[in-house]
Amino acid sequence: MRIRKQYITLFIALIFSAAVVAQTATVDQARMHLDMKEYKKAIELYEELYKKDGRNQEVYNGYLDALVGAKEYKDAEKLVNNQWQKSPGNAAMAVDMGRVLKEAGREKAAEEYFEKAITMLNGDDLLTQYIAKKFSELGRDDYALKTYQRAGEILHNQFLYSGPMSTLYFKAGDMDNAISTLLHASRSFYNGGIDDVKTTLLEFVGTDRKNIQKAQKALIKKINEEPDNPYYSELLTWLYTQKDDWEGALIQVRALDERYKEQGERLLEFARYAVREGKHDFALKAYDEVLAKGKEYPFYSSVINEMLRVKFTLLQEKPSFSKEEVNALAVEYRQFLDSFPDYYTFHVVQDYATLLARYADKPQQAIELLERAIQHPAARRDFVGRSKLQLGDYYILVDKVWDASLTYTQVQKEFREDVLGEEARFRDAKLAWYRGDFDWANIQASVLKASTSELIANDALYLSVLITENVPPDSNYVPLRRFAHADLLMFRNKYSEAEQILDSIAKAFPDHPLADDIMMQHAQIARKQADYKKAITYLQQIVKEHGKDVLADDALFTMAELNERYLNNKEEAGKLYAQLVMEYPGSTYVQLARKKVKELQPAVTL
Repeated sequence: MRIRKQYITLFIALIFSAAVVAQTATVDQARMHLDMKEYKKAIELYEELYKKDGRNQEVYNGYLDALVGAKEYKDAEKLVNNQWQKSPGNAAMAVDMGRVLKEAGREKAAEEYFEKAITMLNGDDLLTQYIAKKFSELGRDDYALKTYQRAGEILHNQFLYSGPMSTLYFKAGDMDNAISTLLHASRSFYNGGIDDVKTTLLEFVGTDRKNIQKAQKALIKKINEEPDNPYYSELLTWLYTQKDDWEGALIQVRALDERYKEQGERLLEFARYAVREGKHDFALKAYDEVLAKGKEYPFYSSVINEMLRVKFTLLQEKPSFSKEEVNALAVEYRQFLDSFPDYYTFHVVQDYATLLARYADKPQQAIELLERAIQHPAARRDFVGRSKLQLGDYYILVDKVWDASLTYTQVQKEFREDVLGEEARFRDAKLAWYRGDFDWANIQASVLKASTSELIANDALYLSVLITENVPPDSNYVPLRRFAHADLLMFRNKYSEAEQILDSIAKAFPDHPLADDIMMQHAQIARKQADYKKAITYLQQIVKEHGKDVLADDALFTMAELNERYLNNKEEAGKLYAQLVMEYPGSTYVQLARKKVKELQPAVTL
């Protein structure tokens, strides 16, 4: 008996499930007809479904859409009234009735129902959001705004819905109110809210110059209305930078710094921001204005230190530089360290040493500077390690090969379990390479191919392959030794001399396996001199003539990178990245190239 009862229960459950499935299928069918604008078929199905379950919101909404779509406005009114009787206090029903009347051309009556919906709000957040959404879907953002405003009044909190309200004002083209309301959305600027405002404002204006100008006018108006509020001014400064008007931004920052008596603090922040954005010239202008405050300024020495880093970066980025420029910057470094000797244990010393050894062609002075810094009692361990690596490099430049090797070995021992130790070992391998001791260089490089540093591992792999593929069977090491010497000249920034040697190898040994490596070095020199089209010419030659050799994928990737970053040819860059992925699937660049293809050419399928 009990078993028979269980079967009956199961049978009833199955029948109920089948009914639910059948109803779901009918709802899907009704929606399909509605989407295809087959309104009569949709109405027939929805009417049947509504009779079975009039409280199903999905069925009701679909039925109403079908009736309005078919312009059956009388039936639509009846449907809304019928639904309204089931929930008399539902503001959504007033919106729906207004919608029907509006579609029927009864605008005045529709407005009355829209106003009625606003009066029916009770402060419930879900209801507020739902009604605002319904108004927006009807294209009535003005009533969506009224919805949020009324909810704020009920809850006595005018800031509660500032975020969505600012978006609605922006959609309506009211930039003044959009910005004003957006600022209200962040109730405490002191807790980083200004950054949230910047993010949203950037979504509003994008890169559209007209929208940026509207935002600027709105902010200027706010500044005039509230001159003691610094946040409008800060946003205006930020907007100038978004428009790439850094001169205007600097003027604004200067005015703010003076108005609020910030003693250069805002100027210093602007300079650092300009550095991060690569606007080094404007950073230097701002630093100069901070220094004009006088030596009593609490961060005076720190500002000079930062300025020197920017000036050195500008020098490094120049395709060519004069001896006068280099010597003038060297004087600034020397004067700074003479005035502030505590900085002998800071990165500024390492930059100064690089300037002397690799740009001023004064490696001995660089050596003396680093030796003094290393011996400083306040020097940190990692600073000493980095300085010793540089010291080893510059010993090479004055032909103190043994001293260089000894220095690298010291760093290897002192930083055995550190990346610095691996870096020292790689530089020792490079030293052997420069000296023509190719066997030892290859042994060291082979070990470093498993380095924890991807950069060191890749450099070691390249050096090992370079030696392995170009060691001659006839014991004629002349081409490889010349190539290694050209590499050393490039390290010293002596590009014209390096190119002369590279050309001499290509001329004397036209069929030598180094041909693609010589082209790659020419391309690197052209890139350092900002002659990107010349660099691409060499890289194209590598791909065309040495497409099956080890440098072909490097050449393709570099070409793509030059087109993307420097020549602003995104389409060509995308094609080159795609070519790399398809033709060199085993390349270490494949993953990055795939990512670039998606960014630059979404339509490309691999």
